[in-house]
Amino acid sequence: MDAQLNSPLGSALPLARAGVDRDSNGRQDPQLIEHLLVHPNTRVLLQNRDTVLVGALPEGALALDLREFTQLQPMTAATAPNPLYLGKTLYERTNIDGRIDPVGTAVIAIEVDDFHAQQIEPNQRRWEQLTEVALELNDLDVGLFTEALALRNFHTSHRYSPRTGKPLTATEGGWVLRDSDGGAVFPRTDTAVIVLVTDADDRILLGANRNWSPRFYSLLAGFVEPGESFEQAAAREVLEEASANIVDLNYVGSQPWPFPASLMVGFTARLDPNQDPATVRADELELAEVRWFTRAEIGEHPELLPGRSSIARAMIEQWYGRPIA
Repeated sequence: MDAQLNSPLGSALPLARAGVDRDSNGRQDPQLIEHLLVHPNTRVLLQNRDTVLVGALPEGALALDLREFTQLQPMTAATAPNPLYLGKTLYERTNIDGRIDPVGTAVIAIEVDDFHAQQIEPNQRRWEQLTEVALELNDLDVGLFTEALALRNFHTSHRYSPRTGKPLTATEGGWVLRDSDGGAVFPRTDTAVIVLVTDADDRILLGANRNWSPRFYSLLAGFVEPGESFEQAAAREVLEEASANIVDLNYVGSQPWPFPASLMVGFTARLDPNQDPATVRADELELAEVRWFTRAEIGEHPELLPGRSSIARAMIEQWYGRPIA
């Protein structure tokens, strides 16, 4: 948390907020999930596909609708589908029914299929995606949602051992998957760099991906390749995608992007003063177009920008000087 707060954007990044002790020591208890599910103070975060159950607090703010496990009967600890231990809350928390959960409340994520989701809450508007509600949730709730989605995506994509092909079984609260030979598979994060490039006139360079429809513009980004540093990846991606050479690379901040398992690491940079901005062009493989934008152009066309929960939007607004309506 401290390193994040020391970055230029820090905890202002929508998905970089959290309020959970992930309790790595507690995960070592082989009966942890079984014990927690029958404990009356444990709370359950309900997932259905890539959504979770949310609701309105008494004062109207949006919050996760965390349930007691007993409310999910006839589900039992033995039949709970792939429970995941998210950790213990660092803050007191108010639930939508007005109940106050104390600091240290354990939270477990459980995935329910479409049929059971309909039985638990038939109002589809209460099953929300992370990008739709991230800015409305408080730090604790958005952190729980982000963590649960990332960990669930890990389970969805790792059903069999990449080494033996044998089925994997969840251990340590869902944070380690093991095959029958004891081989372990741990969650992986795909790291990507994202770069805000400006020229000598303080215009910003944005690109439009060929697959985005309707077209919008965002910062240049790409995955870090094996054996590559963040700085090398940033320079390579900008050169590959836009034929732009950059200088003065500076770290901005990072946030998870669990779609399905990325970590976005943000930087600012300047176009090399020896390069004419007019020579910048799209690779036409990944990007259909790259353009230099002034602040006036950005302010006039907010519909062309990425979503508000993205690090790209936060970095653009930092450069712009204020939130963009």
